[in-house]
Amino acid sequence: MVTLLLDSSNTLLNVGFMKDGSLLCSTSYESWQSQSEHMIPEIDKLMDEYNITRHDIKGIIVAIGPGSYTGVRIALTIAKVMALALNIPIYPVSSLRVLKNGKIASICLINARSGRSYFAVYEGEKTIIEDTIKTNDEVLKYIEEHPDYCVCGDARYLGFENNDTNICLQMVTLAKYLKPVENDLGLKPIYMKD
Repeated sequence: MVTLLLDSSNTLLNVGFMKDGSLLCSTSYESWQSQSEHMIPEIDKLMDEYNITRHDIKGIIVAIGPGSYTGVRIALTIAKVMALALNIPIYPVSSLRVLKNGKIASICLINARSGRSYFAVYEGEKTIIEDTIKTNDEVLKYIEEHPDYCVCGDARYLGFENNDTNICLQMVTLAKYLKPVENDLGLKPIYMKD
């Protein structure tokens, strides 16, 4: 079974395919404010390179936020259109959850701008703190209080080294825990900003 993997919720464009529970192929690169131009060509490129037809695709895992307002909508819109056209399920996942570092206690961050961060904490499959939005000062205090936790995501805006996670590989790891939505067209992105 082949599953398409999509995430454009932050500055990176992530496209991949999972086959029989393993990552078959993926691409990930900086594409800030140009994901809409690149995501479909990247899907097509990987399909051509790995001889995947649209009939091979049996599901889509998509990051639904929080993150960039436009970025979240790009991957989700493509997922919805493909799910409708191919009559296949969508498996939504948090954009923060796909940043976590395996089984290590992970503080997952995305820059929410205006001195705030999208924030969640995970350890293995356990959620310690649900996806939320915090001020950067609150985030820095939490990091200071938990020095053994891994800071994940592009946290350079907070003065930390970038800790890249292979988002498509993480989606493969999470796949067995994800459930399909009942109404693909009714699936809403998670924005969290007011």
